[in-house]
Amino acid sequence: MITTNTTNCKLQQTGDRALLLAALIFGLFLTIPAGQAAAEILTEFEGLIEPYEMVNVGTPVEGVIEHVEVQRSAFVQKGDPLVRLESSVERAVVERSQALISFEGEIKLQEERLAFAQRIHARIEELFKSEAISAEKKDEAATNVTLARASLQKAQESKMLAQIDLKHAQAILDQRTINSPISGIVVERFVSPGEFIDNQPLLRLVQLDPLRVEVVLPAEMFRDIKAGMEADVTPELPADGSYKATVTIVDRVIDPASGTFGVRLELPNPDYQLPGGLKCTVHFADVTKTDSPADTVAPMEADKVAKGSGQEPYLTTGIQ
Repeated sequence: MITTNTTNCKLQQTGDRALLLAALIFGLFLTIPAGQAAAEILTEFEGLIEPYEMVNVGTPVEGVIEHVEVQRSAFVQKGDPLVRLESSVERAVVERSQALISFEGEIKLQEERLAFAQRIHARIEELFKSEAISAEKKDEAATNVTLARASLQKAQESKMLAQIDLKHAQAILDQRTINSPISGIVVERFVSPGEFIDNQPLLRLVQLDPLRVEVVLPAEMFRDIKAGMEADVTPELPADGSYKATVTIVDRVIDPASGTFGVRLELPNPDYQLPGGLKCTVHFADVTKTDSPADTVAPMEADKVAKGSGQEPYLTTGIQ
């Protein structure tokens, strides 16, 4: 009986020592500041890669589609023709205006009339000085010169108006050809030749160089994120690797419901290797994760653990 009690006592002491040792190790772990542990974790957040710009191409005029120059997935440069409307009337007006500008007959006619009137006026001036002609004839010759000069000016002004009419007609004709407003890719085509269009989109284009990356960050990082910072963007597609992106926009309003704010980054994509619409991971190498109230570990004292053994506490620890 004595042997049994002695054995039980030893086992109890062994269990107590193990429990106290666990409490000691756990307490020492808790003495490490939470901020120090978090400082070693680099921030990494989920984001979305989107086209830099998406455009539904329309037209300022109505008409019948004559030809669609591009198909879906075609690469286009800014200014490339996309859709042509029927424009036979507009072309005829342009040709007429060009012809009117090319005509020089009226101006040459008025120049000759002015030169003739000036010669007549000079002769009459000589005759008037010798009193061989009346003052009435002299005034008539001078008036003819003035009228000829006015007619020449009118012909020149008519040509200027014809040039303005040509620009106007050309502008109307140009509206019948819809050009690409951006450099990018055709992602959707809404119309076909022969259709009448009025106020509707014709094509949808996206600009994929550069791309933009949208990411939502916790409010605690608001003062750490600045425009011009770089981040590593890793797309979800395998074997894509990571790419450098630059912060361009930091929202100045924090969403009170979620405690977050939006950030936009610009991702160069000169070879169109990356498509839009990919999920990604955004890695801010120069920013450390900021502690939030949910991440803070509540202080714990080792003596609370030790109480379970009935022994006096050997060590009291907590978060410093």
